[in-house]
Amino acid sequence: MKAAVFSDTHHNNQPMLEAVRRCRPDLLIHLGDHDRDALELAHAFPELPLYSVCGNCDMAPIAPLADIVPLGEVKALICHGHSYGVDLGLDRLAYAARERGCAVAMFGHTHQATQRMIGGVQLINPGAAGRGHRLTWALVETLPNGGIAVSINEC
Repeated sequence: MKAAVFSDTHHNNQPMLEAVRRCRPDLLIHLGDHDRDALELAHAFPELPLYSVCGNCDMAPIAPLADIVPLGEVKALICHGHSYGVDLGLDRLAYAARERGCAVAMFGHTHQATQRMIGGVQLINPGAAGRGHRLTWALVETLPNGGIAVSINEC
């Protein structure tokens, strides 16, 4: 299973839409700022399952603050990250994911693409797909052995 993961689109949706057309994922994830941008994904790709959460810039959010997403046999906690203080560190997010039985946690907010392991939880930030000097997104693939592969891609 291939999931295309986006964050911090800030109403600049064209790079995100083009990335989905290129990679042809099985699943879409939008990590907030702006959660209504996920509606454009749903409209453009109605055949693909879509999970989204709101971010700190969403004034009247339509998406939840966090959610659990099945990636094959792997469960992922998705959030924007601001409510877990990700700009100060990732331990709280890793702990929250582990408490919910998730092997993966995906977040945005910092506009910095990153991938690291903390406490047995794979933490993934796809970076910013809509605003910044380098627009990025993540492709997360589940592997037959139950693991995951992550690539950070430019829009």
